[in-house]
Amino acid sequence: MAATALIETCDLGRAYGGKWAVRHLGLQVARGEIYGFLGQNGAGKTTTIRMLAALLRPSEGSLRIDGIDPRVAPRALKQRVGLVPDTPPLHDYLTGRQYVGLVASLWHVGRRERDARAERLFALLQLEEAADELCKGYSHGMRKKVHLAAVLATAPPVLLLDEATTGLDPIGVRRLKDLLLEESARGTTILFSTHVLETAEQICHRVGILVRGTLRAEGTVADLRAAHGGASLEDVFLATATGAAAGGGDGPARD
Repeated sequence: MAATALIETCDLGRAYGGKWAVRHLGLQVARGEIYGFLGQNGAGKTTTIRMLAALLRPSEGSLRIDGIDPRVAPRALKQRVGLVPDTPPLHDYLTGRQYVGLVASLWHVGRRERDARAERLFALLQLEEAADELCKGYSHGMRKKVHLAAVLATAPPVLLLDEATTGLDPIGVRRLKDLLLEESARGTTILFSTHVLETAEQICHRVGILVRGTLRAEGTVADLRAAHGGASLEDVFLATATGAAAGGGDGPARD
């Protein structure tokens, strides 16, 4: 595998009750790369992200994050990964500012450094006015942005986002895209799943299309479009998803 890869999987798979949610997954995502995971509901995106975050044990194959095997050192792997799930686990009776401070302190980020990072992230994500309100009053989009700020305040080498844009308004989506590009330029490796093909097309260095738990297409957006006669990414996705599904497989996957 490439020496610069921060995310590496080999024949990775996960089964539930005899049905494969993900199978034979081989990924290499380089340092500083933004990789978009595309797929229908149930394609296996969330299962893959949870395995990469060491929250699910693979049924087969192997993975490494920054060279670390979760079977050997799960805690060390988790210290290198920032996970933003679709439904962030905020503490309702903390303010957004307190929550970000708590998460950063658990990762042993010094007070001065975490306060500086938090203020910068609050400004970028337009959280300044709501930072001192209790999390229980936040909308889904606000909860996701606050949790993202908390994760980025720890400066993880690898950032995983599940359905990154869900719940965000157009301004929030634009701010998120700008922030991910900035983090990528700083060397953060980013893998995110999304249903919004426009977002993937605009910021991803490469994308992968999952169908029924297997990776059916992968490459730059330009390469995938060229391989389909210059079609749009939407057309490439539809052709890949519907064509592969029509060919059968190991049964329904689970996100």
